[in-house]
Amino acid sequence: MSLLRLENVSRSFGRLLALQNLSLEMDEGQLYAVIGPNGAGKTTLFNLISGFFPANSGEIWFDGARITRLAPERRVAAGLVRTFQITEIFPELSVFENIRIGVEAQMGCSSKPWPSQSLARQINRRVEEILTVTDLVLRADRTVSVLTHGDQRVVEVAIALSRRPKLLLLDEPTAGMGRAETDHMVNLIRSLHEKQKLSILFIEHDMDVVFGIADRISVLHYGRVLAAGTPKEIAADPRVQAAYLGEAA
Repeated sequence: MSLLRLENVSRSFGRLLALQNLSLEMDEGQLYAVIGPNGAGKTTLFNLISGFFPANSGEIWFDGARITRLAPERRVAAGLVRTFQITEIFPELSVFENIRIGVEAQMGCSSKPWPSQSLARQINRRVEEILTVTDLVLRADRTVSVLTHGDQRVVEVAIALSRRPKLLLLDEPTAGMGRAETDHMVNLIRSLHEKQKLSILFIEHDMDVVFGIADRISVLHYGRVLAAGTPKEIAADPRVQAAYLGEAA
């Protein structure tokens, strides 16, 4: 079943045409990667999907509904949730408090300064579930600003999970990480996909990560989809080798 579909989507910034008649379709349950050289349009694509920029033309569909003109917050409410290239967290708060903010927003009780004991227990249970899923239990009481870069990125994923996404968009989830942190993030993404049955669309420059976990890959080049297919098909595509993989090697 198609979860996300873009049909002939274009976006320009002045004279710069960032995306040109781009079409992409992702099925529910997939772990889908978007790759391409710098400037290929990957982050612009995520900004269009999440509603941060409007498309100049084309249509975007999510979970059977057209969302082309839908505001970002309504896309989040519909289950389309993203992380960013630059980590977006509350550094002065604890890990627990960061996740609790997201849980309260998802449950619609952010405006209630004094929730009932029953609601507070429900919120805390949900936070603890997310801490367990993301392996952050031992860091729950730590201030986020003192965590390593890798752990901060995991906290951002945990905040995204608090919104109960149907589709999780991860923008460069391993950016700036060492090998151990990268391996930890890869294991988390794999676990969210396999154990939590979460659909994930991610942008990534690390080809070992992409070809190690993705079900399907789209390659962007100059704002267009150069190729789309399984990792095996993409690795064997001479156009991709000439435009991207050969350069990376």
